[in-house]
Amino acid sequence: MDLLLTNGTVVTMNRGREVLAEADVLIQDGRIARVGRNIRTRGGGLRVLDVTGKVVLPGLIHGHLHACQTLFRNRADGLELLDWLRERIWPFEAAHDADSMRASADLTFAELIRSGATAALDMGSVRHYDAVFESARDCGFRLTGGKAMMDAPDVPTGLHESTEASLAESLALLERWHGTQGDRLRYAFAPRFVLSCTEKLMREVGRLSREKGVRIHTHASENRSEIQAVRELTGRDNVAWFHELGLTGPHVTLAHCVWVSEQEQQLLRDTRTVVCHCPGSNLKLASGIAPVPELLDAGVSVCLGADGAPCNNNLDIFMEMRLAALLHKPRVGPRGMPPERVLEMATLGGARALGLEAELGSIEEGKRADITVVDLSGLHSTPADPRDVLSPLVYAARSTDVVHVLIDGKPVLKDRALLTLDAASVASSARQHSMRITSRVR
Repeated sequence: MDLLLTNGTVVTMNRGREVLAEADVLIQDGRIARVGRNIRTRGGGLRVLDVTGKVVLPGLIHGHLHACQTLFRNRADGLELLDWLRERIWPFEAAHDADSMRASADLTFAELIRSGATAALDMGSVRHYDAVFESARDCGFRLTGGKAMMDAPDVPTGLHESTEASLAESLALLERWHGTQGDRLRYAFAPRFVLSCTEKLMREVGRLSREKGVRIHTHASENRSEIQAVRELTGRDNVAWFHELGLTGPHVTLAHCVWVSEQEQQLLRDTRTVVCHCPGSNLKLASGIAPVPELLDAGVSVCLGADGAPCNNNLDIFMEMRLAALLHKPRVGPRGMPPERVLEMATLGGARALGLEAELGSIEEGKRADITVVDLSGLHSTPADPRDVLSPLVYAARSTDVVHVLIDGKPVLKDRALLTLDAASVASSARQHSMRITSRVR
């Protein structure tokens, strides 16, 4: 059934970055059919959703996520990256079974939808990734994701896999899931990072990604200790090593890139590789602050992501927008990261991270109707200049301000209530499985 959103302030994110007051959005067959004022349609069967006084946004997009880790929220504080992985996260991930993975994914997508996110690029653990796709399928979320690939000799036993097994399972998942649910679910190869993957695996991933036409999603240059270990292992910096292996290009999304040399920044620009900025995670793990303004100024496409719940504690992309807007100002000045730049990272930048910039990221005719509606009338956003909704969206808005969320034109959140997931059941299941899984790890 067609849907008409009426009388909202529409932040289009189109080429002209138009913001239309008292405007309508017509949705037909899951796509945006018209955007403008006083839209009139003929015929019956049209649902109308009055969004007077609210802001209509393109659905927000996470460019880096770990749905498999959400059960471990609040259980891995006070550690730097490599210790955090070895002492907490890898043992927790190794203890997962299919049921706990489904509970973790359900909790993830419930939180993301409630906070206005409509799509994400996700990296799983080594096993049970079908459960993540099944969760996204059932709740209507848009997911590009893949199992973590970990074949290096010193990977812990519970997660270690052979090169052949890692590639075979990745290809099997690709065949089962890529392009399903009307192309809402898509596969991405996910070699975890340099220290967990052999050169043979990564070269083959580079080849297969081009052959199959799917994305690569991995980590790069997050932590100084990691970088030193990569140099000792390969004789190269992270991005330079990836480039040598064929793992750069517009089909590649690299999470973090906190410590990238000038040469690597040039490589990112020249190859049009996408970078995902995860400010909350980088701060909590004491990893550092990525040179995002410089990357953007150089023409590198940068998106936003929360990373995993254990290294962030929440998955609220409004918080990531606020952090991204504020974090860099002491170094580059108060105008270095204006709200419009940050909002672009969370919309069009996220779409590029998924390889879906022709389909998502803006409210324009022909694009998929992934839309978030936000109420900025709360005390924490009041008073606001009616001529500028971008500032309160980036600096003041919260996940609790999200009122409606549509994915492919279908409501998944209406009047702040989840429609495709039961919040109480999701939370109860998450608590039970978290206690069961984490009690195995001492």
